[in-house]
Amino acid sequence: MAACSSVMPGADYPRPVSVALVHPRTTTHLGERFALEAAEHGGRSGFRIISDGVDAFLIRAQMIDAAQRTLDLQYFIFRGDQTGRLLIDALRRAANRGVRVRVLVDDGDTVAGDGRILALDGRPNLQVRVFNPFAYRGHSTMLRALEFMANASRLDYRMHNKLMVSDDSIALVGGRNIGNQYFQMDPNSQLADDDVFAVGPVVKRLSATFDEYWNSRFAIPARALGTTRHRSDRHTLRQWRSRQHHQMRSLAAPGLDYVARVASGEPYAGLISGRLPLVWAHSEVVCDSPDKRRVRSRERVGQLMQPEVAAVAAMVSSELLMITPYVVPAPEEMKLLATLRRRGVTIRILTNSLSTARGLLAQSGYMHYRVPLLREGVHLYEIRARLGSSKGSGQTERISRFGNYSLHAKQFVFDRRAVFYGSMNFDRRSRDLNTEIGVIIDSPVLAAQTAARFAAMAAPQNAYTVRLRPATAGASGPRHLVWDTVEHGIPVEYATEPVHTPGKRLAVKWLSLLHFDGEL
Repeated sequence: MAACSSVMPGADYPRPVSVALVHPRTTTHLGERFALEAAEHGGRSGFRIISDGVDAFLIRAQMIDAAQRTLDLQYFIFRGDQTGRLLIDALRRAANRGVRVRVLVDDGDTVAGDGRILALDGRPNLQVRVFNPFAYRGHSTMLRALEFMANASRLDYRMHNKLMVSDDSIALVGGRNIGNQYFQMDPNSQLADDDVFAVGPVVKRLSATFDEYWNSRFAIPARALGTTRHRSDRHTLRQWRSRQHHQMRSLAAPGLDYVARVASGEPYAGLISGRLPLVWAHSEVVCDSPDKRRVRSRERVGQLMQPEVAAVAAMVSSELLMITPYVVPAPEEMKLLATLRRRGVTIRILTNSLSTARGLLAQSGYMHYRVPLLREGVHLYEIRARLGSSKGSGQTERISRFGNYSLHAKQFVFDRRAVFYGSMNFDRRSRDLNTEIGVIIDSPVLAAQTAARFAAMAAPQNAYTVRLRPATAGASGPRHLVWDTVEHGIPVEYATEPVHTPGKRLAVKWLSLLHFDGEL
């Protein structure tokens, strides 16, 4: 009965308002340093793209270890696996030395073990809040589904943002969640993604979005949900850390000690010292308001990021590149792409293939748009589960041998002069049902780097090129799809959608009959 209630659990629990550092320039070393560097670069912000999955984990752990005053983390998923636990341990250490830690996590895709991050709430200097939580706190798929069906109007609204800010001076924003697969360490699932490491004025704007979410009516303290549990036995804690150290040593690459790599300080030290140079550029933070649904229905004033990104895309004159795991465009977005094509703009989209798709329902929605997109002259590329080359993949050649590769990045390149990096997919869910965040950076340098990553991943040995072909050579009759690729150096053409499990092909065809595009 409690699960069927439309009232958000913990809505009446006390939630003190808090904000980011007011004057990081005068209270932290990095705040002072990067304020001076930004002034030297005409008020621009500094950026560096982090494509390597292991580096993305190391930088997060090292940012936490180096924080002086504050840490703010906002994620759709915070797994309780090896990498997640090591970051939790680092957050605990930071709080013990006096750093104020705030963690905001969504509750839509939690699994058993993910509650470890919630157990930090209430410790000295540690606060954890849950965005739009379920009433049921267990992990029975059936019980969660029952609660969702009883209260879909509320629970279908999710926070998809990914953001980390340290000392209000440096930030990571992009598409990565927290977990082994997002750092491309898990042999069973490697998700290609990117972060943008940022310093300068843009960080203050990113911090402001975190504060807005943290202080919103949707952010419920974990204590209000009865999920916190403090462990005071130091011997048990030492055993847990030792076990984590052992597990990390064997994760994905036997003999590679990730704990030791965190302690080395690299690559974070290289970013802070300037040895790994930053690109300084003008930028714009784009973010949905926490109460996005009311903004969309015009019940309240706020921000919507999709129209801002679409407006930049509408201004391209020669080329639009898109990397997105899901392609389920709204009618207005299809119209925009058609308009660009009539102006002669080249449009290339890299997305998941059936073999790499994590959600068959979303893949079934994409199936409806392949032919219309190809008829408009859009170039479609679908990533393969087993890559022919690890170049541009974001992971080591050793882990690439396992296969199970999948696309999770969300990036646009506008005329190779500007880029978008963020959490927004090219689908209806990101447009209408999830909150999102990202940054648009005016930088030909970063645009060229992103275009090179696109080219590497879309290369014939790594992806399928999808195209239309007449049913009979030379005929003008009905067309059908073919998938071109290169395997072991030999060009291969598939007349049937390539997939390792034929049952998967049948399942996605049945799902495509349901037409749930608005939920995808």
